[in-house]
Amino acid sequence: MWGFRRNPSTNSFQGNGVVHNANGYLVDLRRVVKTYESAAGKFTALKGVELKVRTGEFVIIVGKSGCGKSTLINMITGIDRPTSGEVIVGGTAVNALNEGQTAVWRGRTIGVVFQFFQLLPTLTAVENVMLPMDFGKRYAPAERYERALRRLEQVGMAEHAHKLPLSLSGGQQQSIAIARALACNPPLLAADEPTGNLDSQTANVVWQLFEQLVDGGKTILMVTHDNDLAQRARRTVVMADGKIVDEQLNR
Repeated sequence: MWGFRRNPSTNSFQGNGVVHNANGYLVDLRRVVKTYESAAGKFTALKGVELKVRTGEFVIIVGKSGCGKSTLINMITGIDRPTSGEVIVGGTAVNALNEGQTAVWRGRTIGVVFQFFQLLPTLTAVENVMLPMDFGKRYAPAERYERALRRLEQVGMAEHAHKLPLSLSGGQQQSIAIARALACNPPLLAADEPTGNLDSQTANVVWQLFEQLVDGGKTILMVTHDNDLAQRARRTVVMADGKIVDEQLNR
C-alpha cells in the first residue's frame, strides 16, 4: 500500500496485522556498517553488526560511551541509515525506505523513548500523547483523545492528563513520554537511556513499567549505562568498539 520494499521471500503477515520476518524475528540486522565522514576523517561507529530480536523480548544494550549503542538504536528506528548492510524491522527493509516512507513506517511500527523526554512544553500530557496519532493520521480524530487517556492510564498518569510537562517530576514526564511512544500501539519500543536522567527509585518505576509492557506482548530494546538494571534484563547485548562482543541470557 505504501510502496515499502520488503525483503523478498522472508516476510509474512500475522493475524494481528503486525509483519514479522518468516524466520520469527521482529528485528533482524545483517552485517550493518555505519561510517561517518567529517573534516577530521572517517569514523566507523558500527562494524558489521548482526542482531536478531524475537517478538516479546526485552533486550538491553550496554557498553561504554562511544561504543555504538545509540547509533545501533538509530539504525533500528530509521533515524539514521547504515552505510552498508540490511536493517529489517517488522518485515520491512528500513534501509531501503525514503524519508516519507520511513516516517509512516515508524509511526506504525516503533515507539521511541528518549533520555530527556522530548515532550512539547506548551501542550498538556494528553495533547503530547495525541501527537503521534495526529501526525500519523492514526484512528479517527474523534477517537484520539480517549485513546490518549487510555495510554496515560496504562502508565499511571491519567490524573495528570491536563497538566503541562514542566509542572511534573522527571519520572512523571518519562511515563508520559512512554505513553506517547505507545500511542499508536506499535509492536516495538526503542528506548535510548530512558532512565539516565532519573533517580534510582524513579528509574525502577520506569523499569517495572517496561516489564509490564513486555509481559503484555511488547518488544523492547533499551540502551542503558545502568549495570544494575541491565542485570535484571532477560537478555543483555554488550557492545565495544562498534561491535557486539557478548550476549547474556540472565533468566
